[in-house]
Amino acid sequence: MTRVLAKLPALTVALIVGATPGTSLAQGATSSDDLVGAWYGAMQFTSGAFAETKDLELMYAFAAGGTMTESSNYDAMPPVPPAYGVWRKVGVRKYEAKYRFFQAKAVSSVDELASSGGWAPNGYGVLTQTITLTADGNAFESRATLEMFDKDGKTVGGGEATAKGKRIGF
Repeated sequence: MTRVLAKLPALTVALIVGATPGTSLAQGATSSDDLVGAWYGAMQFTSGAFAETKDLELMYAFAAGGTMTESSNYDAMPPVPPAYGVWRKVGVRKYEAKYRFFQAKAVSSVDELASSGGWAPNGYGVLTQTITLTADGNAFESRATLEMFDKDGKTVGGGEATAKGKRIGF
């Protein structure tokens, strides 16, 4: 039966094993070498402007096909939307992710915020992360490099960081 299933298109196999169109087999089919899924973690910058931040927490969603979304507990200071990017496998239990986030200009008072008409764009950041999964596939350690750019694309800073994460599951 296994050889027969291997030759069938993925949708056909999903229907045979009991899934319905639009459902995901990812939770039940997670292997120890698969980054796809939802993750929770913490990142500590060792250099750059964010090195003094000691409580940065991240939520990641790695989608099949190589896209990802990241959000942090600092997304509202000033309002920063989630980061969006891509990921790829580069070795056994090893991955790379590259994602980008927009940054809003910080204000010093509510009056400044009101008089300026809201949060003005102020550039963006690019994080490049190398991720190594544990043997059971439920945790990772990583290194990250941050590049910061102003609204004209000029480099204005950056930093290096380490991170740890755990898979979110039932």
